[in-house]
Amino acid sequence: MKDFEYTDDAATVDRLSEQRDAIYDGVVERFRHHMENDDVDSAMALADEFFEWMDPEQLDDEVTTFFHEVELIKLYDQHHEE
Repeated sequence: MKDFEYTDDAATVDRLSEQRDAIYDGVVERFRHHMENDDVDSAMALADEFFEWMDPEQLDDEVTTFFHEVELIKLYDQHHEE
């Protein structure tokens, strides 16, 4: 996408890294909760969706893309106005 903007702003990178860590912690916590309560289907659904994040071998190599919702909507609207 030609309009893709990448930032290496340290504060933004740190904030997004913290968000990703919080998501990871929440997924692992829910996975363990489901397994402890014999809800294997729900645990496997999480594992399927977040496989790369839950695998210690891939955790730090998995690319995570975040976007600003309002900017994405504006980009969508611009594309459809043309």
